[in-house]
Amino acid sequence: MPSSQSERPHEGTAGAFATTRWSTVLAASDASATHAAEALEHLCSTYWFPLYAFVRAKGYAPHEAEDLTQGFFARFLEKRDLADVAPQKGKFRTFLMCSMNHFLANEWDKSKRLKRGGDRTILPLETTDAEERYGLQSSTEAADLAYDRRWAETMLTTVLRRLRAEFDDKLLPSRFDELKPFLVNEAEAEAYAIVAKRLNISEQGVKSAVHRLRRRFRELFRDEIAHTVATRAEIDEELRYLVTLMATE
Repeated sequence: MPSSQSERPHEGTAGAFATTRWSTVLAASDASATHAAEALEHLCSTYWFPLYAFVRAKGYAPHEAEDLTQGFFARFLEKRDLADVAPQKGKFRTFLMCSMNHFLANEWDKSKRLKRGGDRTILPLETTDAEERYGLQSSTEAADLAYDRRWAETMLTTVLRRLRAEFDDKLLPSRFDELKPFLVNEAEAEAYAIVAKRLNISEQGVKSAVHRLRRRFRELFRDEIAHTVATRAEIDEELRYLVTLMATE
């Protein structure tokens, strides 16, 4: 498991509860922190798309949504609006959405329109396929639901990336590729036999590997969620909600 300072438990929470995402926010809000800019860039690159989808679902045009999302994160860096936040205030998902709502209601109305390439710091967000990704969702979806669905996708992508990295560390990337389809789908015996032949292991070996993969997937998913909520009691609640979102996509 990660051992960097940002991955360590946060003092003052129940059972030394881990709050990585909140720690990232707090590091980004501290101008004196050595890795503040790096922390903010990580925050932006991970969560920009759920916020982009949220803004688009509110009726803003693609270029406006892109500029708003850029401006939202840039404001964190420029004006240190995060100085008063704390993990105890609730879910990180809710915090980001409420912060964007505040930004839209105040900052955007105040400036009327953010000029592309203007005087704000433009962060290196990967926005080239944003509209294509956004277009895959229902055009009638409410903004908060659009945001939550994209959040769930972001969490899933992060977990799968971490899971694959563990196989890469063991020099077993091909095994992960073969076993990944079994993560969410129950397979026929024939499917296990085919994979067993390709991996040159027994069918029982494949079944055991799938069992371990699913268990590790659940562990990593819970770990990711733990980093985005304020208390341990919220983990299962958030997990159930995200699973429901993905199941009804």
